[in-house]
Amino acid sequence: MNTKLRTIIIDDEVNAVNFISSVIEEYCPGLDVVGTAGNVSGGVAVIREKDPDLVFLDVEMPDGSGFDLLQDFPDKAFDVIFITAFNHYAIKAIKYSAVDYILKPVNISEFVEAVKKVIRVRAGDKQSSNESIKVLLENLRTTNPSRLAIPTSDGMEYVNPKEIIRLEADRSYSWLFMTASRKMLVSKHLKEFQDLLSDRYFFRSHNSHLINLKYVRKYIRKDGGYIEMQDGARIPVSRNRKDLFLIHMERFKG
Repeated sequence: MNTKLRTIIIDDEVNAVNFISSVIEEYCPGLDVVGTAGNVSGGVAVIREKDPDLVFLDVEMPDGSGFDLLQDFPDKAFDVIFITAFNHYAIKAIKYSAVDYILKPVNISEFVEAVKKVIRVRAGDKQSSNESIKVLLENLRTTNPSRLAIPTSDGMEYVNPKEIIRLEADRSYSWLFMTASRKMLVSKHLKEFQDLLSDRYFFRSHNSHLINLKYVRKYIRKDGGYIEMQDGARIPVSRNRKDLFLIHMERFKG
C-alpha cells in the first residue's frame, strides 16, 4: 500500500517546479509528485484530476494568485504550502492564519521542515488545517486581519486581536491576556507577536510587555513610570520608550 502523500506543484517558473521536484525526490521520501501546473487554471484542473494530499502553491501567477485557486476548493481535502518570491502584505495574512509558506529562493532545510509539519498535522487535527485556510482567505480581504491563529496544545484557536489586552514574555513563551478575564500561554516569542501586531494598536512598552493601546487606562509618572491597563495590570515603560508611548497615545485623544 502506497502511504506517500500525493503531491502537486503549481508554479509559473519551470525552474522552480524542477527544483522543488528534485528536493522532494532527494529529501522527502514521504511525498510522491503526481502532477504539476504553471498557472491557476491549470492548477485547478490538475487538482481535480489527481485529488492530491498536498499542494505546493505559488502566490503570484500570470492568470491570478494561489489564493484565487483556493476559492475553487472551499471544502478542500488537501494541505497547502505557499511558495513566493514576494515578502509583502500577503505574507502577513499567511502568518496571521498559521498557514505554512516558503520564500524563494527556497531553503532546503526550511522546505523539509514545512513538509514534516504537514505530515504531523495530517496525523492529528485535519480540521485545523482547513479552518486556517478559511481564515487566510478572510484575512486577505483587509489590510488589518480580523483573526489571529494561536497554536494550542490540542490544535489552533482563532482570536480577534481586538480582544487581546496585553501580552507578556515568559522565556520562550508568551502569555496572552484577553477580555473576559481569559489568558493563554503560547509557545511563541513576544517578538513574533510584535512583528504581526505592530501596525495595529499594539506597542512594545518594555522588553517583556506588548500592550494594546486601546486598553490603556492611565499613565502614572511616579515609580519610574508605568501604565495601568483596564484589567488592572501595571505595566512598566522602558526609559527610552516613554516619549514614544505618549506620542502613540495621542491618536486616542477626542
